[in-house]
Amino acid sequence: MPAETQTGDPHDAIVAAWRAESARLVGALTRMTRDVALAEDLAQDALVAALEQWPTAGIPDTPGAWLMTTAKRRAIDHFRRADVHRRKVAELEQAGGGEEAQMPDFDAQLDHIEDDVLRLIFLSAHPSLTPESRAALTLRLVGGLTTAEIARGFLVSESTMGQRISRAKKTLAQTHAEFELPTGQDRTDRLDDVMAVIYLIFNEGYAATAGQDWMRPDLANEAMRLARMLSDLAPAEPEVLGLQALLELQGSRMPARLDDDGNPVLLEAQDRKRWDQLLIRRGMAALHEAEQLAAQGRPIGRYVVQASIAAQHARAPRAEDTDWRRIAALYDVLANVSPGPVVEVNRAVAHGRALGPEAGLAVLDALPAGALRDSPLVPSVRGDLLERAGRHTEARAAFTEAAALSKNDSERAILQRRAGRA
Repeated sequence: MPAETQTGDPHDAIVAAWRAESARLVGALTRMTRDVALAEDLAQDALVAALEQWPTAGIPDTPGAWLMTTAKRRAIDHFRRADVHRRKVAELEQAGGGEEAQMPDFDAQLDHIEDDVLRLIFLSAHPSLTPESRAALTLRLVGGLTTAEIARGFLVSESTMGQRISRAKKTLAQTHAEFELPTGQDRTDRLDDVMAVIYLIFNEGYAATAGQDWMRPDLANEAMRLARMLSDLAPAEPEVLGLQALLELQGSRMPARLDDDGNPVLLEAQDRKRWDQLLIRRGMAALHEAEQLAAQGRPIGRYVVQASIAAQHARAPRAEDTDWRRIAALYDVLANVSPGPVVEVNRAVAHGRALGPEAGLAVLDALPAGALRDSPLVPSVRGDLLERAGRHTEARAAFTEAAALSKNDSERAILQRRAGRA
């Protein structure tokens, strides 16, 4: 339908178009300009133009193509004003068919554009950046979130987050980070970094480490979207599919993680009828694809194993139907694939459910001294196992210790209630 006859709120259309197309836009502009900061500025210029024009001119038939055409024209203008970049003007005009040329069909170049998005994802998770900066830059460049949205998600001021993102872009420029897909072992290492960033974003959204909110659904949902995007871009990588499956299977529980009064609900007490069945189906399908690739000899790692654990919960219609022995066995595999104290704590939970609380306590007792010292994870799990073992005085002390360590108000309230009931 012609743009001028479309109905709907132009502002909503702009937000939707930006969220859907910003990664492609910034990726393509970065390929053209070889400057991620400039690319983002040009994309933002196109966004401003949409905010100015769409409310009166109408929503274009193809918003992504409109934004791309506008951004390319801004790029040509930018380089024309800078004589030292005349060569890049010619390159841009050749790529775009001239300043006034009709923009080629956006979807017809989907594969090329998607390659740009994959490059942008790898660039956002460049090893020269800190994990926190990688997460912020990924949400900004690939997720299309504003600085204010990212700042709210990570409980810092907008100015602090803005400085973090600005420093990250400067670091990329100073290190001459290449906007090309890495190859060989470097690609494997970088893909691991990309997945780790997306997982970090999801975890912060699923179980906030600090603040008043038990969850930050916007972050978790954005991480799931990024994981699906990565699966589309790298469909032959079992671990990428495993990451998508893991996030969607865990994310399916979010509607049941708060009761009607907004109080947190732990896994075993959740109403599983409230779990998101669409996310479960998506997650199971992604896991099945990963398992098929594994059967063909493709290596798997921690994400596929964790997704297999999450699938055991999704398959159980009631908490008491959960196959804890299978979960304990999978955690044993995970401990070999991706060893670490967090895995061991979760393995203690699984062994405690499958083999009895004393078995879980034995796993906890084997942790290195001082492991996760500043986290409430170890004492909270210890309190749960002690309570199940009937050692209520010790359980009360463990829950009290965990509550004192928690920086999240909702989590602290749960732990305090459990201490009071132990």
